[in-house]
Amino acid sequence: MKSINKLLVVPILILSASFVTADEIHPGKDKSETCTGCHAIPGYNNVYPTYKVPKIAGQHSDYIVAALKAYQNKDRDHKTMHANAIALSDQDINDIAKYFESLK
Repeated sequence: MKSINKLLVVPILILSASFVTADEIHPGKDKSETCTGCHAIPGYNNVYPTYKVPKIAGQHSDYIVAALKAYQNKDRDHKTMHANAIALSDQDINDIAKYFESLK
Protein backbone atom coordinates (compact mmCIF):
# COMPACT_ATOMS: atom_id res chain seq x y z
CA MET A 1 0.00 0.00 0.00
CA LYS A 2 2.86 2.41 0.83
CA SER A 3 4.45 1.87 -2.58
CA ILE A 4 1.14 2.63 -4.30
CA ASN A 5 0.90 5.90 -2.36
CA LYS A 6 4.44 6.81 -3.39
CA LEU A 7 3.61 6.01 -7.00
CA LEU A 8 0.67 8.39 -6.82
CA VAL A 9 2.48 11.18 -5.01
CA VAL A 10 5.34 11.56 -7.48
CA PRO A 11 3.17 12.24 -10.58
CA ILE A 12 0.99 14.62 -8.58
CA LEU A 13 4.04 16.60 -7.45
CA ILE A 14 5.42 16.71 -10.98
CA LEU A 15 2.11 17.90 -12.41
CA SER A 16 1.58 20.55 -9.76
CA ALA A 17 5.13 21.86 -10.17
CA SER A 18 4.62 22.28 -13.90
CA PHE A 19 1.86 24.83 -13.28
CA VAL A 20 4.17 27.17 -11.34
CA THR A 21 6.33 29.49 -13.43
CA ALA A 22 9.61 31.06 -12.40
CA ASP A 23 7.90 34.46 -12.09
CA GLU A 24 5.40 33.08 -9.62
CA ILE A 25 8.02 31.76 -7.24
CA HIS A 26 10.40 34.74 -7.40
CA PRO A 27 10.22 36.57 -4.06
CA GLY A 28 10.69 39.98 -5.70
CA LYS A 29 7.75 39.76 -8.08
CA ASP A 30 5.02 40.77 -5.63
CA LYS A 31 7.28 43.30 -3.94
CA SER A 32 7.94 45.05 -7.25
CA GLU A 33 4.34 45.75 -8.26
CA THR A 34 4.59 49.40 -7.23
CA CYS A 35 7.81 49.74 -9.25
CA THR A 36 6.28 48.38 -12.44
CA GLY A 37 3.55 51.03 -12.27
CA CYS A 38 6.10 53.50 -13.66
CA HIS A 39 9.21 51.57 -14.66
CA ALA A 40 7.43 49.15 -17.00
CA ILE A 41 5.86 51.83 -19.18
CA PRO A 42 8.01 52.52 -22.28
CA GLY A 43 8.80 56.22 -22.67
CA TYR A 44 7.06 57.20 -19.42
CA ASN A 45 7.80 60.63 -17.90
CA ASN A 46 6.72 61.75 -14.46
CA VAL A 47 5.95 65.38 -13.72
CA TYR A 48 6.93 68.14 -11.30
CA PRO A 49 9.73 68.19 -12.36
CA THR A 50 9.64 66.10 -15.47
CA TYR A 51 11.98 63.10 -15.44
CA LYS A 52 12.26 60.26 -17.90
CA VAL A 53 11.46 57.13 -15.91
CA PRO A 54 14.10 54.50 -16.71
CA LYS A 55 13.21 50.98 -17.73
CA ILE A 56 14.80 48.77 -15.06
CA ALA A 57 13.99 45.31 -16.41
CA GLY A 58 17.30 43.59 -17.09
CA GLN A 59 19.29 46.17 -15.10
CA HIS A 60 22.12 44.84 -12.91
CA SER A 61 20.87 44.11 -9.40
CA ASP A 62 23.84 45.89 -7.79
CA TYR A 63 22.84 49.10 -9.57
CA ILE A 64 19.21 48.81 -8.43
CA VAL A 65 20.29 48.11 -4.83
CA ALA A 66 22.62 51.13 -4.86
CA ALA A 67 19.93 53.37 -6.36
CA LEU A 68 17.26 52.34 -3.85
CA LYS A 69 19.67 52.80 -0.94
CA ALA A 70 20.56 56.26 -2.28
CA TYR A 71 16.85 57.17 -2.44
CA GLN A 72 16.38 55.87 1.12
CA ASN A 73 19.25 58.03 2.39
CA LYS A 74 18.19 61.04 0.28
CA ASP A 75 21.50 60.90 -1.57
CA ARG A 76 19.30 60.91 -4.69
CA ASP A 77 16.60 63.55 -4.69
CA HIS A 78 13.18 62.33 -5.77
CA LYS A 79 10.28 62.53 -3.33
CA THR A 80 8.27 59.67 -4.83
CA MET A 81 11.25 57.34 -5.00
CA HIS A 82 12.28 58.27 -1.45
CA ALA A 83 8.77 57.50 -0.17
CA ASN A 84 8.80 54.12 -1.92
CA ALA A 85 12.37 53.20 -0.98
CA ILE A 86 12.12 54.18 2.69
CA ALA A 87 9.40 51.55 3.19
CA LEU A 88 11.63 48.72 1.91
CA SER A 89 13.76 46.42 4.04
CA ASP A 90 17.21 45.34 2.88
CA GLN A 91 15.70 41.96 1.97
CA ASP A 92 12.93 43.65 -0.04
CA ILE A 93 15.51 45.70 -1.94
CA ASN A 94 17.61 42.65 -2.74
CA ASP A 95 14.56 40.64 -3.83
CA ILE A 96 13.29 43.45 -6.06
CA ALA A 97 16.74 44.01 -7.57
CA LYS A 98 17.21 40.31 -8.35
CA TYR A 99 13.72 40.13 -9.84
CA PHE A 100 14.30 43.05 -12.22
CA GLU A 101 17.72 41.71 -13.15
CA SER A 102 16.06 38.42 -14.17
CA LEU A 103 13.75 40.21 -16.64
CA LYS A 104 14.70 41.02 -20.21
